[in-house]
Amino acid sequence: MEASTEYPRVKRGNGYAIGRLEDLGEGPGFRKVRKGLEVTAFGVNAVVMPPGIAGPFHAHDIQEELYFVHRGTIEIEFGDGSSERLEPGSFARVNADTMRRLRNVGPEDAVFICVGGKGGYVGRDGRAPEGDPGPRVRRNEPSGERG
Repeated sequence: MEASTEYPRVKRGNGYAIGRLEDLGEGPGFRKVRKGLEVTAFGVNAVVMPPGIAGPFHAHDIQEELYFVHRGTIEIEFGDGSSERLEPGSFARVNADTMRRLRNVGPEDAVFICVGGKGGYVGRDGRAPEGDPGPRVRRNEPSGERG
């Protein structure tokens, strides 16, 4: 993927990109996270949805989707007539061929992330830098308890 000049506030380095929601657009609608941060392994968008707004019913041909609600309250309605309320911190996974529609049922703008992909889990492929025997997770120690 070619580096995008469409998102000048996104910080780019050697092998990474960092941006904020507002770096990818303004107002309601889609924020093209994949394009803005040059993600190549999966699809990902952020959506800012005003109160009372609903997206269309839709499904996909091949990509499973995962939704994460960052702010606001979303109702996700499925093709079988069932629905679920998603509060901040909630996840929902939806099969590609399952009809779904998302609606903001809260009093403020809702912000959610949608990640789509296919092909399965890659597995645990993380590794430490060569020669680094250190622990992978470090806990912050309370003040005065450093060794």
